[in-house]
Amino acid sequence: MNNQSRRDFLLKSGYGLGGLALGGLLPGGGLLSAALAADLIDPLAAKAPHFPAKVKSVIWLHMDGAPSTIDLYDYKPDLIKLQGQEVPSSFLKGIKTSTQGGVGKLFASNRTWKQHGESGAWFSDLVPNIAKHADKIAFIKSSVTVGATHDISILKLNTGGLNPGRPSLGAWIQYALGTANPDLPAYVVLYNGKREPTGGSINWSSGFLPAVYQGTAFRPGDSPILYLDRPVTEAAAQQTENLNLLKFLNEKKDAAYPGDTELQARVRAYELASRMQSTAPEAVDLSKESDSTKEQYGLNDDATKGYGTSLLRARRLVERGVRFIQVVSGPTDVGGDSRNWDAHTNLEENHAQHAKAVDKPIAGLLADLKERGLLDSTLVVWTSEFGRTSYGQSGTGRDHNAWGYTQWLAGGGVKAGTTYGATDEIGLQVADKSTAVDTYDLHATVLNQMGLDHLKLIYKYQGRSERPTVVYGKVIKELLA
Repeated sequence: MNNQSRRDFLLKSGYGLGGLALGGLLPGGGLLSAALAADLIDPLAAKAPHFPAKVKSVIWLHMDGAPSTIDLYDYKPDLIKLQGQEVPSSFLKGIKTSTQGGVGKLFASNRTWKQHGESGAWFSDLVPNIAKHADKIAFIKSSVTVGATHDISILKLNTGGLNPGRPSLGAWIQYALGTANPDLPAYVVLYNGKREPTGGSINWSSGFLPAVYQGTAFRPGDSPILYLDRPVTEAAAQQTENLNLLKFLNEKKDAAYPGDTELQARVRAYELASRMQSTAPEAVDLSKESDSTKEQYGLNDDATKGYGTSLLRARRLVERGVRFIQVVSGPTDVGGDSRNWDAHTNLEENHAQHAKAVDKPIAGLLADLKERGLLDSTLVVWTSEFGRTSYGQSGTGRDHNAWGYTQWLAGGGVKAGTTYGATDEIGLQVADKSTAVDTYDLHATVLNQMGLDHLKLIYKYQGRSERPTVVYGKVIKELLA
């Protein structure tokens, strides 16, 4: 075939016999469409959404460990009145999954509550800085999920599945839209702390999608990407020659195995890593940020510096066209008895530390995005794997709650200053089941803001047409402007 590769020939054959044969080998299956052919050539090329998007980027704020949202946003005066009493049986009706420690007595923590903004939204004294942005937020106070353990529910939060193997939401978005900046990953994960977040990299996996769509984790510290710098013993010209040789060898093998997405992802990773040697360090370098901006994110306080750094980097990545930034809260930089929000005991101490670690940085992010004209094109999602019970555990903590908790959205296309749904009088279950918002509904709504119909975002896998929301999900239109 002279200089023409077998893959080029098959691509140009379109729907001929060659195209049909290759289609059977390709990830996703089916006929060799023009879009699929383009994906083979450049799987991260920018693609058009299903309809005009409301936002360009998503910042997904996962509060690892599950905060007690009845101690942050969901004011329940009846819970305060009933403190120390047994849970009335009427509030336990319909709960089929027992919690880890059984049902204890009702527990009201020592919080002071106030209403804020024109919306009159309630906030506790744990989040005074986020409270200043009450009128930017759309609350979901009827969130539900399944799973009684962190690993399972975090997996569901990020991928929609209870078992490993499904793509994360960020991977679906990258698959559907490609990248807006070829010099940076379209899907980045940020976290603070020395260890990966709970569950690890499976929560930003590409699952059954081609491996090129998985998230890229940026570690904390001044060098968030391992091995990105060129070795000091290797000249730039030598590195270029080595990469060109590697590309040549990989492309020859790729032509022989067109269905090997791991190989394709590896080739793309080498190419992207080469470009990122100049772009990534600048993208995460905070040295040129003003002192006032650093103060806005809490970088001058040990309690907020770690998480604030992640959020300031998230804003810089949004400015550079990164589509999905997953930020996972981690341990505070001032010690404490827990590395996340998982307060089965000592809730007062735990939540005081972790709320302080995220409150000022999140408020700083919202203000900074607004000041820079980026909030209208960015969707900020505050979320967790589940909530916590209104009854106590071990006398000083709360157990896991999958039946009613709070999440919120802010940014482009959101009906700001509103609340959707509610929990019952003690904050244990969703009051009206018709308003329940599951993970699938949240995913469908986020995809909608990115211009994607979750029912039409399809990938053929093992003969089955898969979509991000499995067989569930609906867009919560009441949350949208």
